[in-house]
Amino acid sequence: MNVPDDLFYTESHEWIKREGDNARVGITDHAQAELTDVVYVELPKVGATAEARGQIAVVESVKAASDIYAPVNGTVVEVNKALEGNPALVNTDPFGEGWIFVLKMDSPDDIKQLKDAAAYRKVIE
Repeated sequence: MNVPDDLFYTESHEWIKREGDNARVGITDHAQAELTDVVYVELPKVGATAEARGQIAVVESVKAASDIYAPVNGTVVEVNKALEGNPALVNTDPFGEGWIFVLKMDSPDDIKQLKDAAAYRKVIE
């Protein structure tokens, strides 16, 4: 499984990449592999308030629907519209073109409460 060292992770298999006061969010390689072929992504609305560990989006695959949770508190400032036409990007490039949304974090320090790559690898072993 691919677990990039420059990201932070949640127990529920979301990744977060800090970009200043914003954070780009998607699901991990492990999560997309468990879901199998993603057929639909229900994106959050821009302007929506996200609560850490609160449900914010849904990814549907041929196998199951899975809630996506916000890693930190914040406000949705961008969503990946490319997923509307090509939800399979979540499978083919989960850490790149398959990102789901961007949050403006309420407190960028909240990211320190998440798992680093080494800790996340232990979760999925």
